[in-house]
Amino acid sequence: MTDATTRSAIVTGGSGGIGIACGEALVARGYDVVLTARNEERLRVAAQRIGARWVAADAAEPADMARVVDAVDSIDLLVHAAGVLGGTFVRKEKIEDFDAVIRANLRAAAVTTHAALPKMSVGSRLVYISSSAANAPMKGRTAYSASKAGLNAYALALSHEVARDGIQVSVLTPAPVETDMLENVTFEMVALQTKDVADALVYLDQLPAWVVVPEIAMHAMPEGPLAPATLVPEAFKRRPM
Repeated sequence: MTDATTRSAIVTGGSGGIGIACGEALVARGYDVVLTARNEERLRVAAQRIGARWVAADAAEPADMARVVDAVDSIDLLVHAAGVLGGTFVRKEKIEDFDAVIRANLRAAAVTTHAALPKMSVGSRLVYISSSAANAPMKGRTAYSASKAGLNAYALALSHEVARDGIQVSVLTPAPVETDMLENVTFEMVALQTKDVADALVYLDQLPAWVVVPEIAMHAMPEGPLAPATLVPEAFKRRPM
C-alpha cells in the first residue's frame, strides 16, 4: 500500500537488463514501481530482487496492459523498455518474422501508451527506450531498424499531442547495451552498461517538468583510455573460421 505522496512508475520489459536497471533506479528514488513483461518467472525474480511489484503481461496486447495499469491509481512515469532484437536480411526474412519484430517494438509502444495515458496528468513523463539503429539503420536488421525509427517518430508525434496536458515525452536512444540480447550478434563491439541507461533516466527524472528533452542519444567511448573492453558475443565466438 502506498500513500498519496508516493510516485508511481510502470516499466515494461521489466524482466530484461535495461528494464530491471531502470526499475531498480526508480525504486531507489522512492517510486512505487510495477514491472511488467511476458515471462512470469523471470519477472517475479527481478521484482523481488529490486523491491518492485509486478504484473505479467504482453505489452502488445491491450487487455494485458489494461491489467497492468489497473495496478496503480495514477502513473507519474512510464518507461517503455520492452522490445526484441530480431530480424535478418530482407532476402531471407519471412514476412511473419518481420511482423513479429514490428509488433514487439512498435505496436507494443502504441498499446502501452494508449493504456497508460488516461492515468497520466500534469507532470507525468513517458520515456521510450529506443536504439541507435533508429538513426543509423543496420544491414541485416531491417525490421529492427524500421521499428526503432518508427518508435522515435511515434514519440515525437506524441509529444506534440500531450504537451498541452503537461505530459513530457522523451526517448533514450542508446548504442549497443551489454545485455543477453546481444549474445546472438555476430560482431565485436564496445557497449554501454544497463546502469548507463538507467542513469540517463534518472537525469530526466531530476529535471523540472517544464524542461523538454526530446531525445538522449548515447554510446560508449569507442577508443582511448575511457573506452570499455571490447564485448565479444557468443555468436561471434561460434562463427565459422
